[in-house]
Amino acid sequence: MFENFESLKLDIGAQTIFLRHSRDGASKPALLLLHGYPQTSAMWHAVAPLLTDMFHVICPDLRGYGRSSKPASDPQHLTYSKREMAKDMVAVMKQLGHETFYVGAHDRGARVAHRMGLDHPDHVLGLTFLDIAPTREMYAKAGSKFATAYWHWYFLIQKYPIPEQIIGNDPSGFWKLKCFNQAKGENPFTDEALEEYLLNFASPEAIHASCEDYRAAATIDIEHDNADKGLKLQQPLQVLWAKHGVIESCFDALSLWQDRAANVRGEAVDATHYMAEEIPEEIAARLRSFFLSQIKSKDAAE
Repeated sequence: MFENFESLKLDIGAQTIFLRHSRDGASKPALLLLHGYPQTSAMWHAVAPLLTDMFHVICPDLRGYGRSSKPASDPQHLTYSKREMAKDMVAVMKQLGHETFYVGAHDRGARVAHRMGLDHPDHVLGLTFLDIAPTREMYAKAGSKFATAYWHWYFLIQKYPIPEQIIGNDPSGFWKLKCFNQAKGENPFTDEALEEYLLNFASPEAIHASCEDYRAAATIDIEHDNADKGLKLQQPLQVLWAKHGVIESCFDALSLWQDRAANVRGEAVDATHYMAEEIPEEIAARLRSFFLSQIKSKDAAE
């Protein structure tokens, strides 16, 4: 995976972030790609190489995932708040020489990107979110249909060590059960990507960190959202969601994002939740078109 990409680890304060980035890309506009749960940066293996001609593509493992640090948490789950995870990513991009950048993000990574766009508007130029509606609104508007389909949202936030102990009995089995179920019972992953996912999910530290990610989403992240008092993303935002998924069947995603962003467009695509691995050419094309239009507009304005 990731031919012509370099892998490295960057120390950012107390954390270490593993990432893959395209070689010879420093002079190009930067594109940060963030993965979701319970994956790693490997989820972009089929998308990222299609974008390196125009962008310096950076694919990190989020705090708590993959080969990045898994710090001890705290009672408020601040350690795994999207605010702290977003700070990690801004620091990573600065170390790579990028004060400003575009962001494409899936699932949990898109929740990090949402907070990053709000907290660091001078750094984030534009955003694409894959298969999410806003976290606060998803919890607030959840019904039995959503809770049944996204059972892991409510399982992973249970008090320590309930989910950790249950998952720890068979991490691989849990991973496949959750992910294959969201792909309509199919396996949309390549052997190499799946091997990386399962290997990096197996440790107690990784399982606990990912549970803390969800606990933070249900608590401190919503507190941060409420404290924003109506603050909206000002960057151009593209939202794409799975036609064969929960966002399509349970929420009016575009309307919800219009309440949280000033300039948003979006639609469903013919895929399940793991669209970057099911239809990578289409996802890459949509990222390219959306961000290049912003680059052209910016160049014209200058």
